[in-house]
Amino acid sequence: MIEGSADSGIGGKLTYGMVGGGAGAFIGDVHRKSIALDGMADIRAGCFSRSYDNTLATGKALGIAGDRLYKTFEEMAEAEAKRADKIDFVVIVTPNISHYPAAKAFLNKGINVVCDKPLCFEEAEAQELADLAKKNKLLFGVTYTYTGFPAVKHAREMIRKGEIGDIIYVTGEYPQDWLITPQEKEGSKQAEWRTDPKLAGKSNCVGDIGSHIENMISYVTGLKIKSLCARLDKIGPGRVLDDNATIMLEYAPGNTAKAGAKGVYWSSQVAMGYDNGLQFRVFGTKGGIEWRVEDPNYLKVSLLGKPRAVLSRGRDGFYPRAQSLSRIPSGHPEGYFEAMANIYKTYIGALIKQKAGQSLTEDDLDFPNAENGLDGVKFIGKCVESSQKGAVWVNF
Repeated sequence: MIEGSADSGIGGKLTYGMVGGGAGAFIGDVHRKSIALDGMADIRAGCFSRSYDNTLATGKALGIAGDRLYKTFEEMAEAEAKRADKIDFVVIVTPNISHYPAAKAFLNKGINVVCDKPLCFEEAEAQELADLAKKNKLLFGVTYTYTGFPAVKHAREMIRKGEIGDIIYVTGEYPQDWLITPQEKEGSKQAEWRTDPKLAGKSNCVGDIGSHIENMISYVTGLKIKSLCARLDKIGPGRVLDDNATIMLEYAPGNTAKAGAKGVYWSSQVAMGYDNGLQFRVFGTKGGIEWRVEDPNYLKVSLLGKPRAVLSRGRDGFYPRAQSLSRIPSGHPEGYFEAMANIYKTYIGALIKQKAGQSLTEDDLDFPNAENGLDGVKFIGKCVESSQKGAVWVNF
């Protein structure tokens, strides 16, 4: 196929602000570039750093008016809520410690929120945010980026339609090697806060990348965790948070697994030779599906009695929802920016329709939300609980 996806066809343009993502930060710029890809929203306000000088410099580089650059996120939420031209949504890209208070501040002021994962430290905090968004009729997005890939969405549709039968077993893994050396002691800001429980919370590896596995498997399969058994390792000398984790799971019976299913997850930041090796395998009574983020445009499918196939994004006909997010012709790689842009395209499109008083469809709401964020926080907590008790089974 030569064609990419059609334009969304949704009129209007929104404005947003950002908390975090100042000079020297990686993920904030990724979010801004991803939002800009579809031209559906412009940045108009920010509190980019605890350093006001950094905020001012970042804001100037982005062309933001000086009176919309703020010293604190509390000040930003208060001031923006009073403006006739207030931002439509805020993007929170700070270290984990600020996610909960920042999100709460904007939700309380009637401003829609997109927040990086994990949503917060504690399950009760995540539940509060989810309830607050629902109460105030606000859209809350959580950037589990990898569910934005078209091949992932096609895999989800195949499973929902029963093409691989009842799920019996799943595996998910996410190995990296960037913390095999003590980066947190060698000047890496990314490593410093991720390995510090005051900033990252109760887990590093499971919180940072293991949570992506949980969200991915949940999204693709629809499976609900019944119980889990986790061993969280602290391999790097002197580390107080995990940098490697092995998790066994049992899933409750459901639409895609009538008898329930079993699975295993592995996440690691000390696995030499791996850059960003997120992948999943789903095995059912009629077939299996396999996908990996480092080769994201291809989906391996094995169906009972048929030759093994490799489906190609852009070449092979994906289901309509997946196809609508395929942007360029086959053989032209689509990657991380496009996947995050797909999440924002969906989220912003839903906001535009909501502002226009239109009803939202299932496809409109096909972005990670506060409930998914709550599931992620609960998953992290249960893994830590299991490991601290000696790697025992705990109910989810």
